[in-house]
Amino acid sequence: MLNEFSWYRLLGMMCIGATIYAFEIPNYFDWIVKKTHFLKGIKATLSKTLLAILYFNPLWIARHLVFIKLFSGQFESIGWSLLEIAFWSFLANILISFVANYIIQNRFKLKWRFLGSAIFSALMAIYYALSETLFS
Repeated sequence: MLNEFSWYRLLGMMCIGATIYAFEIPNYFDWIVKKTHFLKGIKATLSKTLLAILYFNPLWIARHLVFIKLFSGQFESIGWSLLEIAFWSFLANILISFVANYIIQNRFKLKWRFLGSAIFSALMAIYYALSETLFS
């Protein structure tokens, strides 16, 4: 979209997705289920949704942006400004994230949550990559 396609970035982010994210996210979703199994009704649905949103917080977004910079070879662009961009990015998408995480956490069976989250995260990864342009 910005005429900045990079095979290195694509392959690097695929490796991160297949290793770090593939390990972290399903384990976190399992933890959410364990943490909220005793809750019922609206309290359960809101708790699951909010816990998922808390995981994909500005620090997570900043880490994702750091990975993008690393695999793009833009080492000099890694700095505290990425945290500010991540904060504004998080705030700007909170409503979309709330709805998506509500659906993923409360309408998908546990075994499908990672796939649902991966699809949503792939869409958000495009948004995160554009965040630097939108919020700098």
